[in-house]
Amino acid sequence: QVQLVESGGGLVQAGGSLRLSCAASGRTFSSYRMGWFRQAHGKEREFVAAMNWSGSSTNDADSVKGRFTISSDNAKNTVALQMNSLKPEDTALYYCAARTYTTNWSEWGQGTQVTVSS
Repeated sequence: QVQLVESGGGLVQAGGSLRLSCAASGRTFSSYRMGWFRQAHGKEREFVAAMNWSGSSTNDADSVKGRFTISSDNAKNTVALQMNSLKPEDTALYYCAARTYTTNWSEWGQGTQVTVSS
């Protein structure tokens, strides 16, 4: 059974940085695509960034381009989201997710809260 556990959220001032981590377990993820999503209070969940577990084929939302970077550490079975130049509008619950190349996003973590103060 797939388990995704996020960590690294917290409170930060605008312009600051945070690094989120997602620990993945339960199966071999070499054939998976990993992603980060976020959901602000009262809004729908939105895509942030994604990559193949191997590190190839990354893409991210226009709202975070140049500020957020997704990466993986295969040896540690973790996926990270480095967030720089944070803005108050980045405040949200951030989720780690996984899917195979032929399915939708089907595996989700519980989320970690990121709050950016102005």
